[in-house]
Amino acid sequence: MQWVADLLGELGITAPAAGRPAAKAFPDGAAFRIEIPSVEGPGVLEAVLGAAEAEGITVNRVSQGSGAVLLRASELRAMAQAGQAAGVEVCLFVGPRERYGIGAHPRSAEGSAHGDQVRGTRQLGYALEDVLRAAEEGIRSFLVADLGLLVALRKAQERGDLPEGIVWKVSAAMAPSNPVTLKLLERLGGGRLTVNVPSDVTLGELAEMRAAIGVPIDLYVESPDGLGGVVRGNELGDLIVAGAPLYAKFGLRNAAPVYPSGHHLAAVSAANCVEKVHRAAVALEWLERLSPGLPQSKPGAAGLGVPSTTRSG
Repeated sequence: MQWVADLLGELGITAPAAGRPAAKAFPDGAAFRIEIPSVEGPGVLEAVLGAAEAEGITVNRVSQGSGAVLLRASELRAMAQAGQAAGVEVCLFVGPRERYGIGAHPRSAEGSAHGDQVRGTRQLGYALEDVLRAAEEGIRSFLVADLGLLVALRKAQERGDLPEGIVWKVSAAMAPSNPVTLKLLERLGGGRLTVNVPSDVTLGELAEMRAAIGVPIDLYVESPDGLGGVVRGNELGDLIVAGAPLYAKFGLRNAAPVYPSGHHLAAVSAANCVEKVHRAAVALEWLERLSPGLPQSKPGAAGLGVPSTTRSG
């Protein structure tokens, strides 16, 4: 299969040296950051920040899955202000997408994998407006699960329609699983991008992905049941060595689903996230025991999409 190696080499893909860790880091020199997903509004964000303080750990990024479209402008602003004060990136999913539309396909067994893509120019327009609306309230990080939407968002930045400082986070729903796809996403994201790879990736596959790209990789160290229910907090050190710079993302197995969230699920969302912070604290103890010395970013570190408190628009 030498021809395959030659072909991939022409595409910029080479196998990482066996046993050698990735010699890459975040702009601040750190190897990893902690992310808590499904932080569905200001109240849940408050619960996460309180739990992090109680556990004595740093949370660098929170992400939300229901979509900015389901939050009022005042709620967007409240999350931006809380994130800015804590030096935490607040990443919101772009809201209108297939699973919220009128089509039956994304709610079928075969079409469910397409649920977070954007259908048609009308929904694409709503998605672009959703990003602009949240950016006006100070949000500077967005979850994207559609390739065309990512291209359109980057074009909007080039035109000056959106702020330049936004971080684009490729969702686990897109699940890029090989180095060539990751390189394509890195190029389309203009370098201001992080990429969520599948939670069941092996250490060898993670090292291959890291060798191919320079942007941060996001990985569910614990994933919700819908993404496989992987629980591997004890491996945190090995995952960081293979994938740094790495966002270690703590979902929660055996947790009640909350999408789309709202006041009716606020208590459930908050309880889920408090336990996610606890799971992160446990994993950090394993890290210190088995792989001490791997540095984590501090609050407000360079490269984080920390919200702005200056409203625009």
